[in-house]
Amino acid sequence: MIEITPDLLIDPKCIEFSFIRSSGPGGQNINKVSTAVHLRFDAAKCSTIDKIVFKRLQEIAGSKMSQSGILSIDARRFSSQLRNRTDAMERLVKLLKKSLEKPKYRRKTKPTQAAQLRRLESKKHRSHIKKQRRSIDTKGL
Repeated sequence: MIEITPDLLIDPKCIEFSFIRSSGPGGQNINKVSTAVHLRFDAAKCSTIDKIVFKRLQEIAGSKMSQSGILSIDARRFSSQLRNRTDAMERLVKLLKKSLEKPKYRRKTKPTQAAQLRRLESKKHRSHIKKQRRSIDTKGL
C-alpha cells in the first residue's frame, strides 16, 4: 500500500505505468530510450477513496481525468525514466492530498451603507468630470 496520508492508503494495483518516447530536443537518447512516463490511476475502482474525495479529485484534475474515473498523468520533464516516474507519483500524491482538503465555506457579505454611498459619490464625481470634457454647442446661440 502506498501511503498518501495516515488516513489514505492507495493500492499499487490501481496505478499503472507505461513508458513512451519523449518528444522534443535530446538527440540520440530521446530517439532510442523510452524515458517519458504515462501514469494511469483508476480512482473510480480504488476502494480507499470515498465519493466526496472522488468528486473533489474530478474537479481538481479536470481534463486529466476521464469520464470513467481514470486519472492520467504524463511526466517527461527529466531525461531519466526513474526521475520521471517519481515526478509522476509526486504529482499524483499532490492531487490526492489537495482533494482531501475540505473547501472553506464562503459566507456572503454585503457592502456597508457607507461603502455604498462612497461608491455612488465616486460615480457622480466621475460623471461630472466627463460632462466637463464635452464640447460646448455654439450653434444654438
